[in-house]
Amino acid sequence: MNKLIRFWFTFESSSTLPPVIKLGCGITAYNFDDALALLRQKICLNGEEIIIKNCIENIDLTTLDQNHVLPNILPPNFRGIWYPLGYN
Repeated sequence: MNKLIRFWFTFESSSTLPPVIKLGCGITAYNFDDALALLRQKICLNGEEIIIKNCIENIDLTTLDQNHVLPNILPPNFRGIWYPLGYN
C-alpha cells in the first residue's frame, strides 16, 4: 500500500492565480510528482503557468494560518487538494 504525503505549496505572485491560491495550496499525494499532477489538473485549468516558490513535504498542519487556512480545509488524509476548498 502506498503511503500518502501532505504537501504545502506556495507560489510566486501572479495575476493569473486565483486569489485564494495566493495563501498556498495543500495537497495530499503519493509523491511530489503526483502532487504536481493534481496541481496541474485541478488548479491550472486554463493552462496558466504557476511558479512554485516553496514546497513543504510532510507539512505540520499546526504551522499553517490559524485564521484562514485551518478553518477551511478538507480532511488531509485522502489523496487530493485539501486547501483551498472547491478544487478537489
